Amino acid sequence: MSFVVERPGMMTIVQDLGRWGRQFMGIPVSDPMDQFSLRIGNVVLGNDQNAAALEIVSSGLDITVNVEQCVVLAGADLNMRINGLASPPWTVNYIPRGGRITIDGPPKDGIRSYLCFSGGIGVPPVMGSRSTYVKASLGGYKGRALKAGDVVSLCDPAPLWRRGVGFACPADMRPTQCNDEPLYTMDGPQIDAFTQSGIDTFYGETFTVTRDTDRMGCRLDGPEIGRRKPPDIISDGIAQGAVQVPGRGRPIVMMSDRQTTGGYTKIAVVSTWSIARLAQRIPGDEVRFQRVGEEEAVSYLLRFERDLWRLDNMRAAYRSKPHYY
Repeated sequence: MSFVVERPGMMTIVQDLGRWGRQFMGIPVSDPMDQFSLRIGNVVLGNDQNAAALEIVSSGLDITVNVEQCVVLAGADLNMRINGLASPPWTVNYIPRGGRITIDGPPKDGIRSYLCFSGGIGVPPVMGSRSTYVKASLGGYKGRALKAGDVVSLCDPAPLWRRGVGFACPADMRPTQCNDEPLYTMDGPQIDAFTQSGIDTFYGETFTVTRDTDRMGCRLDGPEIGRRKPPDIISDGIAQGAVQVPGRGRPIVMMSDRQTTGGYTKIAVVSTWSIARLAQRIPGDEVRFQRVGEEEAVSYLLRFERDLWRLDNMRAAYRSKPHYY
């Protein structure tokens, strides 16, 4: 049970929900850039939420699946076709043995998507995770992005996998519909290093995503953030979403492959929900930060968990109905 990579696309890697509990060893979590889309894709298929999938950036992926399968493309709409026929995102699509999946863009509603297979991708776990950390050649498929000719194993399909064909995540539960939201952000541990004018600039002005952005961090351009203390500090832990402001005064939001420690002052921390939304922005997109408290930031996660529970019940009800093939 496997698929063969005909064309790898711009950047395609195997990801699950990450390699947690290893940061004290200097090993990043390396979770998906948009964990919410990955989790929805797996729930729609009836997989464990942590089942490994392909994280796809933009377009250009072309694979041949060597076994009957069901797949869901969750996240940005990257124009997926199965054997030449348009196949909608967020929907369980059937693939016959030898079927060909082509993802050729142009991207809509974001830049990243997750191709989830019924049962998940079966690469060997490394330190408890199948996620890929490319900088250290760790996990995933041989620790790297996919290349033409790669043969990637699949796990056994989830129970009753055929009965899910046609089931779709409702539009109001799709997080990519929220890509124009502000980034919900809490004050950071070194906010006292910045002037009040600098803090007002950070929360009041618009910034632009630059091309110098990757899975490690999202570099933003915009007005300089004024400070009253030097930018360098004794290195401390880096949380997901931490907003570092180095000497040039422009913010860097730390993403999935962030280093475990860092020595720049951190003006803010972007909420988990908004990190996934930032991951769907492309260079040139504008972003703005909205100050929230911890309780409000958590409320977005709770809302998502309630929606995911409701989605799982909808999937179970759909599968219980008679289906004919």
